[in-house]
Amino acid sequence: MSFFRIGDKTISLDRINAAIDKILKLRSRGCSQQEAADAAGVDRTFVSRLENLGEIRKGKRIGVLGFPIENKEEIAQIFRDHGIDNCLLMNEEERKRFVLDRSGPDLVNELMILIKEYRQYDTVIVLASDMRNRLIEALLDQQVIMLDIGSSPLTSDVRVDPDKIQNILKYIL
Repeated sequence: MSFFRIGDKTISLDRINAAIDKILKLRSRGCSQQEAADAAGVDRTFVSRLENLGEIRKGKRIGVLGFPIENKEEIAQIFRDHGIDNCLLMNEEERKRFVLDRSGPDLVNELMILIKEYRQYDTVIVLASDMRNRLIEALLDQQVIMLDIGSSPLTSDVRVDPDKIQNILKYIL
C-alpha cells in the first residue's frame, strides 16, 4: 500500500486508484457521469475532469517512433495495416549509425527536423526505454502514448509484443 502524508491527512493511493477504477468501469458500462459520481461519492465535475485527464484523443494524424526494436518490420507492418505510414522504427545498429554518421551540428539539425515533424501529429506512439519515452513526451506538444520496452539505457534490440501494439491501436483508431 502507498500512503502520502499531506498536512494532518494520510492519503491512500490504493483507495484513490480503487475509486478511479470504479468510476471508469461504471462510465464504460454506460452510466452517466452523475451516476458514476454518486456511486463513488464524488462530484460530477470530478468525473469529468478525470476523463479529461486520461483522454486519448482519436487524432486524424498519428506518428510512430521506436528504438531499438528487434522485430521492427513486423511492428511497422501492423502500423501500415492500420493506415499509419509515418513510422520511424530503428534497431540498435541503425540507431547507432543515425548518431555516429553525422557531425554534431548535423545531428542537432536532423533531430530538430524530426521534432518539428512529429509535433504536427495529433498523437505520437513511442516505443522506447522509460527515460527516452519521458524525454520524447517532453519535447512533443501533443498526445503521446508511451510503450516502455525496457529500462534505460537499452544497448540491444528489444522484441515488441505485436498484441500490445494491436491493443493500443484498438483504442485510438
